[in-house]
Amino acid sequence: MSITDNCHLRLNVSFGCEAEIASLFSLLLHCSAAANLSSLSVGRYALHAMTKDNQKLTQRSVKKNVATFLDKVAKMPVVKPAADRGRLIFAMDATASREPTWKSACQIQSQMFDETAALGGLEIQLFFYRGQMESSASPWLRSSEELKQRMREVYCVGGMTQISQMLRHALRETGRHKVNALVFVGDCIEEPVEKLCQQAGELGMHGVPLFLFQEGDEPVAEKGFRKMAQLSGGAYCPFNAGSARQLAELLGAVAVYAAGGRRALEDFGRRQGGDVPKLLQQLTKG
Repeated sequence: MSITDNCHLRLNVSFGCEAEIASLFSLLLHCSAAANLSSLSVGRYALHAMTKDNQKLTQRSVKKNVATFLDKVAKMPVVKPAADRGRLIFAMDATASREPTWKSACQIQSQMFDETAALGGLEIQLFFYRGQMESSASPWLRSSEELKQRMREVYCVGGMTQISQMLRHALRETGRHKVNALVFVGDCIEEPVEKLCQQAGELGMHGVPLFLFQEGDEPVAEKGFRKMAQLSGGAYCPFNAGSARQLAELLGAVAVYAAGGRRALEDFGRRQGGDVPKLLQQLTKG
């Protein structure tokens, strides 16, 4: 057996080794998980059958080959391909009341990219609504500077909330290419909560949790946001205008979740502390 540089597997077996072949392929599946590889490709293998009069592979040699293969797999570096970057929609209410928070978010958004660099990176799409039925989504961005520039180009305009439009957009996006999470920063709900909860549940069924950050403590919005987060399998957290650092940490935590999943968020929570464990607790309940 030999392993080429591009991880193709070549087997030489004799007649009568069917059990060894089955054992080997079972071990291949096991070692993929045991080595914590993002992917393991075994392709274009060739089985060369030989007669009994030709060379025979003993059971001992087969086991030795399997052990050699597993040893090489264990030593391979774990590389997350660019195509597997986490994808997060960063949505904000850009109506008039949101202007102070918009400026603050523009300054702290870099933490989302910084915290995920070691996890393979992150793609973020900025979505906002404002004015009279106006909403916009950016291309998928891969750097803090790109996102900051997009946010600087946006100014806030008075109008009603358009959260339903935001959720419809997220459903379309994840239908095209998996979205790992949606972050929303807002302060109120001016739409039928029942419809929003239905859409939140649909996103949950597609594996897109909502992380909803409410500025202030408007009770109707709080109740609605909490229910939407629960139905989607996400989390809710309030903040105030003076807690920019808190919001930065929480945005970083959600970005870590989008890029690396629950385990990465657990590791981040142990290091960071603060309000991050509260997000984890809500995810566990969901």
